[in-house]
Amino acid sequence: MGVGLRRNLTMTFAVIVSVALSLALFGGSLLMSDQVNNMKGYWYDKVNVSVFLCNKSDAESDPNCAKGAVTEDQKKQIMSDLDEMAVVEKVTYESQDEAYKHYKEQFGDSPLASSLTPDQMQESYRIKLQDPEKYQVIATAFDGRDGVQSVQDQKGILDNLFGLLNGMNWAARAVMALMLVVALMLIVNTVRVSAFSRRRETGIMRLVGASGFYIQAPFIMEAAVAGLIGGGVACGFLVIARYFIIDHGLALSEKLNLINFIGWDAVLTKLPLILATSLLMPALAAFFALRKYLKV
Repeated sequence: MGVGLRRNLTMTFAVIVSVALSLALFGGSLLMSDQVNNMKGYWYDKVNVSVFLCNKSDAESDPNCAKGAVTEDQKKQIMSDLDEMAVVEKVTYESQDEAYKHYKEQFGDSPLASSLTPDQMQESYRIKLQDPEKYQVIATAFDGRDGVQSVQDQKGILDNLFGLLNGMNWAARAVMALMLVVALMLIVNTVRVSAFSRRRETGIMRLVGASGFYIQAPFIMEAAVAGLIGGGVACGFLVIARYFIIDHGLALSEKLNLINFIGWDAVLTKLPLILATSLLMPALAAFFALRKYLKV
């Protein structure tokens, strides 16, 4: 087997590199999916629907508040209706003073912050839903009601972000698929060249009564070993990438602490799958290549 690998050293190296890159992309796309799902679970659990109430400024400029600022009776009625809705898990009221304080904390450096006063801020109800997908129930019930300026769903902002991340993930999968095709073509070509260079040996084995599988086995094993080496390299890429990008080096887990990054368990559970794929894919490719192109 070692002799066979050395005879086609250049092509064997090309197989190892292409398998390593394609399976690294394969593992990376799986981890990317886990990361997106992890972020969805983390952020969707924190999603609020906000019902913003009309203030005096809105009454002068916003068509939704043409009937004037929200009244105490309207606020009580909104709160009562929210309490009766089964989709609502929790309701938090935010006054104008609290909204002003939060705005100053987040955007205190903004030039606009110095010109704002508490009475220009909007009172609101922050609503946590049992199911974030049921936002439309709140929007239908309160959008356009007297005293309500707007109903906003934070999930819409997150959906745009996750749509972008999913698009990047599908692009990575497309590149991965292309690399897998290239790897398979290299494996098939390497096996054919190896078999051709050893046609005299295989002919002698056939004459002495060796079975077809016995003759094919060395070629299959050589392809499997080359693939397994490539799979090991791919696993190394993923481990190093997780270590330097998230934990150390770039240290994104420290710089982007608002993102709930996947843990080592997600990486380690993918490694056996990558190694199994790196072993089986070249072996099967070699098996079918020999059946199709060699009469052994």
